[in-house]
Amino acid sequence: MLFNSFEFLILVLVTVVLYYLPFMRRWQVPLLIVSSLVFYAWSNPNLLLLFLASAAINVTTSYGVVHGRPERRKAYATLGVVINLAILAFFKYSPLLGRTLFAPTDSIGQFLLQIPLPIGISFYTFEGITLLVDAYKGRDMHAEQELVPRQFVEHARNTTFFVAFFPHLIAGPILKAHDFIPQITPKYFRDINWEAFFRAVVVGYFLKMVLADNLKEQTFWIAYPYFETQSTSLLLMMLLGYSMQIFADFAGYSLIAIGVAHLFGYRLPDNFNFPYISQSVTEFWRRWHISLSSFLREYLYVPLGGNRHGNLRTYLNLMIVMFLGGLWHGAAWSYAVWGSFHGLALAVERLAKPHMQAPRSWAGKTLAVLATFTFVSMAWLLFKLPQFDQAVSYVQHIGQNTQLPTPALSYLTMLCIVVYSIPVLLYHAWYLLRQSGWAVRVRRYAYLAYALMLFLILTNAGPSGDFIYFQF
Repeated sequence: MLFNSFEFLILVLVTVVLYYLPFMRRWQVPLLIVSSLVFYAWSNPNLLLLFLASAAINVTTSYGVVHGRPERRKAYATLGVVINLAILAFFKYSPLLGRTLFAPTDSIGQFLLQIPLPIGISFYTFEGITLLVDAYKGRDMHAEQELVPRQFVEHARNTTFFVAFFPHLIAGPILKAHDFIPQITPKYFRDINWEAFFRAVVVGYFLKMVLADNLKEQTFWIAYPYFETQSTSLLLMMLLGYSMQIFADFAGYSLIAIGVAHLFGYRLPDNFNFPYISQSVTEFWRRWHISLSSFLREYLYVPLGGNRHGNLRTYLNLMIVMFLGGLWHGAAWSYAVWGSFHGLALAVERLAKPHMQAPRSWAGKTLAVLATFTFVSMAWLLFKLPQFDQAVSYVQHIGQNTQLPTPALSYLTMLCIVVYSIPVLLYHAWYLLRQSGWAVRVRRYAYLAYALMLFLILTNAGPSGDFIYFQF
């Protein structure tokens, strides 16, 4: 079920009305679980069985971690994590293994290629892992009763709700058990943060429906083999457009999720913090998909040793984390290459940091932002063209097609990309403006910006489409 669909609007309205009825207060969490399962199963009910099985595994193993026999605590945690990763690997990476290890006519390869990719599996698997790890650590912190209550039914309810809560279920933000489960308390209509809801939802739908969906129509020609006949200027402009599209699409989803969660009294973590003003790749990953980078740092980078065992081990850990983070995004080796590019950039920046000073001048900071944006944008090609040879070919044609003419229709495409990219640039400019005294003056007229966004949502939305991160 898409956030920008009529069915989603009806689901939210019906759920909110029932949710805040006085006699429903003790049933608020079960109601949200039911609504979440309807949301997840709307397009493909069969996938609900896998989701419920995954939730049951996390419920049982995390309960064993906290309330089972002490000597089996580690075994329960290890078993739960291994099963989670095995499910993710089987359903997400079997087609990749089928293409890599077997001939197209091989029966095993054909079987692996036919395994479906359950929507949102990367997100709810990671959330199950956070529950197990937090429960295991919580035993030592004597806080397990808050995370895993003694009553098994209550624990099953809380855990199922934690992974199923529909605003974040399909594409995040990735939640951590120790942040979300303590929020499970009775909610009251009077406590809704209406301003936070309104701001997040309006900006989110504007980013998705007006910017991302319209840019999608212009960046379509990045696909193979269409890009081979396009001029260099159009190829570069489409790459700019896709960078803006993927930000508007994913940041839009995250903001809608955060806003809808406010309706039910829950706080989801921010997932984006103006990433395209980053002056380095390191800073970019502190601002882009924050819930993923936070998960990778807390549950993978630190357990691997982080930066505690010398520079060489630190660089290796960065490469491992980003390689696996790339594979998390998609079952293709190009995603692993994408992650490795970022891992290499992080390692190089860390190596060079003691010998370089951060730019202090306006010109130096601008050059750093442009260099980071260029690197990130070039790497995004591996998302749009997940076959690595096609991404390489795209870059080659940027250099080869300099003599190709740019027809009038291509100029129109470039104009549309500029028009729908400007709001993303203004969105990031707002962050810079907040650092100056002008922010107070501009904020007085914020209602005009929200009114314009609402108007454009109603009048200039692009053709509806899936969110890009749904495939992960």
